[in-house]
Amino acid sequence: MTVSVPLTRSRAAWVGGVSVGLARHLGWNVGVVRLVFAGLCLFAGAGALLYLWLWALVPIEQRTTDDTAAIRRAVPVAALLVLVGVGGLIAELAWLGPYGYLHPGYLTGALLVVTAGAAAAVSWSLGFDRADPGRSRQYALFIRIASAALLLGAGASALAVRPGQLNVVIAVAMIVLGVAVLVAPRFVTLWTELLAERARRARQEQRSEIAAHLHDSVLQTLALIQNRAGASSEVARIARAQERELRDWLFTGDDPTAVDLAAELRRDAGAIELDYPARIDVVTAGESIGHYSSAVVAAAREAMLNAARHAGGDISVYVETTSSAVDIFVRDRGDGVDLDTLPADRLGIRESIIGRMTRAGGSATVRPGVGDSGTEVHLHLGDAS
Repeated sequence: MTVSVPLTRSRAAWVGGVSVGLARHLGWNVGVVRLVFAGLCLFAGAGALLYLWLWALVPIEQRTTDDTAAIRRAVPVAALLVLVGVGGLIAELAWLGPYGYLHPGYLTGALLVVTAGAAAAVSWSLGFDRADPGRSRQYALFIRIASAALLLGAGASALAVRPGQLNVVIAVAMIVLGVAVLVAPRFVTLWTELLAERARRARQEQRSEIAAHLHDSVLQTLALIQNRAGASSEVARIARAQERELRDWLFTGDDPTAVDLAAELRRDAGAIELDYPARIDVVTAGESIGHYSSAVVAAAREAMLNAARHAGGDISVYVETTSSAVDIFVRDRGDGVDLDTLPADRLGIRESIIGRMTRAGGSATVRPGVGDSGTEVHLHLGDAS
């Protein structure tokens, strides 16, 4: 038994994706479906009405990871609508040439074709082509300029018939429409940005209210659990992980931001805390670095991992950055380490930290902490980029 494909509109289509989706659902050739729609148009436009009805009601197919737009259209619909307006203008000028005047009814019909073509082209460009990555800004600008030129040309030709009162009104109306076509996209963009800003403020206010409530309740409870349970306990590690995720959700916001060095280290620290009985605090000072060497991150991760595995407890990570250098200090409160007494097969510090930083053009030193307590790993890289 053959299971039919669900009826959905395709993202790769000529106009609306209806024909492709219907062909897949019925198991037909897409060319046959398009011919059926075209044939039904001969019956009082039934094919066009059916197509529009399916376009409005049939959902679009599920988005995949590489999709950036709702639909990709192969047919430049806006340009075709401009050509419709051009046809109306040519018909108007062709009648004007041999007779020197236009019948009022003929003039009205030609102007309606020009106006409808130009308005539909601009509307399509603003409504559908803005989300299509295949339509550039230059293409949208061309549509607006061509539509405005059509309206201005139609108004000028109507005024050229004879400077009568009716033709003057028509010419002025077409000029106003032409100017509106040029400036309308800007107003649409401003209005869209205004609505987006209002929505962002509303989300921010709601997030602030939630953050205040959770800070007074959940976050304090999680902190209390950590203090009572101790850094090395399983309960404390789980509570700290939940606190970290909740703080990131509350205070990072919903706008995508570039991952900098501090964020990368905090993410690594959170992952290490889940596997080892340690509490890692990452403190940063200086400039935010978005482009950084992967070697310094890998070396810092290895230093934090060694401290959590062999020392545990509280581990502090201090990051100091400038425009040309980065220094990272990883300190623990364990028994300390002596590189001279380490076995030759212990390559974690020698290769993963010191060797990696040396190959990257930086340096790494391992020494006892303050008061000869614990271990301090100092990573230095002269060029942070």
